Amino acid sequence: MADLVIARNPDPGSSLGFLVWIPLGDGLLFRTSDTWPRTKALYCHPADLEEWPAGDAVEIVERVALRSCARRGAAIDVVLDRARENRSQIVYTRGRGRDMVFWQSPRTRKQARPQVRTPTARPAALDGTGTDEIEIVVDAHERYPYRFASQQARTVRRALPAGDYGVVLGESLAASVERKSLPDLISSVANGRLRFALGELSALPRAAVVVEDRWSQVFAQRHVRPAQVADSLAELQVRWPDVPIVFAETRPLAEEWTFRYLAAALAWAHDEHAIGARLPGATTELVATTAPEASTAEVRAWARAAGIDVPDRGRLRPEIWARFREATQTG
Repeated sequence: MADLVIARNPDPGSSLGFLVWIPLGDGLLFRTSDTWPRTKALYCHPADLEEWPAGDAVEIVERVALRSCARRGAAIDVVLDRARENRSQIVYTRGRGRDMVFWQSPRTRKQARPQVRTPTARPAALDGTGTDEIEIVVDAHERYPYRFASQQARTVRRALPAGDYGVVLGESLAASVERKSLPDLISSVANGRLRFALGELSALPRAAVVVEDRWSQVFAQRHVRPAQVADSLAELQVRWPDVPIVFAETRPLAEEWTFRYLAAALAWAHDEHAIGARLPGATTELVATTAPEASTAEVRAWARAAGIDVPDRGRLRPEIWARFREATQTG
């Protein structure tokens, strides 16, 4: 059986600093960021065999004999001839509409796919609200949004004043959740955007930030100082204690947490509204917030129904928005 060979990528400008050669068929070559998937699955970029450095130019980092190397469906099982870190898989999959390859070990596979099923039962928080599903407003600028397909929810796209997902009661934005991947969280901490986002979220009655990863992964970063990121997150939580930052481990679990949080917030908002109606003069937190504005598509549909000529694409004229606001506020 041949060897698995890992060499340094001769391209100094690449963020994938290693080349991994796997002896399957005529050979497979990938660019990747590490020599083994120890803490997370490693993204592998398929490379042409010609990219392997020739002669003395190659810098071998590791050469390990193989016990077995065989393809099983969309995965390649790789077993090395050593006692530790010997079993792994090269997995072909699709993500965000394109083909992707990952190198994973049993440890990282277990971390990436926790053995849990998210519940589909109706949230208990909706009992007594008079609704069987909730309407979740998705910010118009949110890319690759949650769909909440398995939950009792429907979504609409509008511009939110803060956060990525929100629930509305009457004219008030009752709650909003800001979604963050771990890279986005770290970059927004470094450039200060998260500080401004928390300030905006804290102005709402209820708000939170959900992170699609584990807290432990903050300390696995190589391009930033993990301690500095951890200190910054702690400082932000002390400054804005009413906006929790929740690490939900995976994207599906983050979506589930977001749904449950917004359902509970909507139930709380109904209670606040009822108290305000029954006790004149009672203080309520459902004030001084702006409900999300209608999307361009909704205004375009209203304009056409009203016989107003509007373009199929692009921005709408300010006077169209003004007429829409006047009609919806008085109608």
